[in-house]
Amino acid sequence: MSRITISITNERHKALKAAAARRGKTIGELVAEGLEAVGIKPENRVAELLAKARARSRLSAAAAEKLAVEETRKARQ
Repeated sequence: MSRITISITNERHKALKAAAARRGKTIGELVAEGLEAVGIKPENRVAELLAKARARSRLSAAAAEKLAVEETRKARQ
């Protein structure tokens, strides 16, 4: 597993630590959930989501990928 160092304010660190404790999670788990919530997902997870979308919508692989990219861009704005 990779490690990363980020700089945040002391107030934000305290809030993050408290939120993690309330949820019974580590700060890393909470950050990972936040990243997924804004659309930053591992490549294999994206492939799973595309496969589900194709199966449900009966879209071609190209059409499903195009739709996924469009929706991800909208969500990130």
